[in-house]
Amino acid sequence: MGKKRVLCTYGIDIDAVAGWLGSYGGEDSTSDISRGLWAGTIGVRRLLKLFEKYNIKTTWFIPGHSLETFPEECAMIRDAGHEIGLHGYSHENPVDMSWEQQRDVLDKSFRLITEFCGKPPRGNVVPWWECSAEGTELLLKYGIEYDHSMSHHDCQAYYLRKGDSWTKIDYTKSADEWMKPLVRGEETGLVEIPGSWYIDDLPPMMFIKGSGYGGGWTNPRDRLIEHINKHEGVEWVTMEQICDDFKSKNPYPAGALLPSPAVKP
Repeated sequence: MGKKRVLCTYGIDIDAVAGWLGSYGGEDSTSDISRGLWAGTIGVRRLLKLFEKYNIKTTWFIPGHSLETFPEECAMIRDAGHEIGLHGYSHENPVDMSWEQQRDVLDKSFRLITEFCGKPPRGNVVPWWECSAEGTELLLKYGIEYDHSMSHHDCQAYYLRKGDSWTKIDYTKSADEWMKPLVRGEETGLVEIPGSWYIDDLPPMMFIKGSGYGGGWTNPRDRLIEHINKHEGVEWVTMEQICDDFKSKNPYPAGALLPSPAVKP
């Protein structure tokens, strides 16, 4: 039996001001915008110190707005050897945008990161963790190899399907019209590194005035890294390393839509 390998990774989304513009209802609040400014400056620097302390390389998903607003902090992330991936421009909700808007947001964000890093991004996190019907195909057209937004699994990578369909309940119609099972779509060549709201730090720690959510005080002390490090075979890696490891052991699904190498800055 081979040595156990447990690949662990951190994904950090620098929503900063962009999160308040596109998602959290704070676009008209100078107070909420100030919280975004704190996140893009002090918050980023504190996380970099934490990962340096434990000698961990991580993956940062940076909205184009954050990249252009906080170039100094983003350069610190890049220069420390962390991976940088896509996360929209202003943390826009894909399901509220037209295909053209989604394409334009992806194109601008892709080109910003490519120029900033000297190489194209390989991974993506969908803002809101809300994937649109067109989003997967757009990512593949831009050569994106993995996504970190969905939850078909809780801890293992897999190839993402596109085109799942389901029937919503409509109480104005007869029950026979909505009693139908989910229909699975087609597998693609986009590797999915699943996300989970249950281990995301935003729900317990982010106060959002408009949501009606109040989780109370949560201790922000980060003991998770030391707990994980007690286990045999743990390796802290970036998400692109997980993607490469998964693809080396799992061939693309037959006939799947694959990442394209066509887009160049």
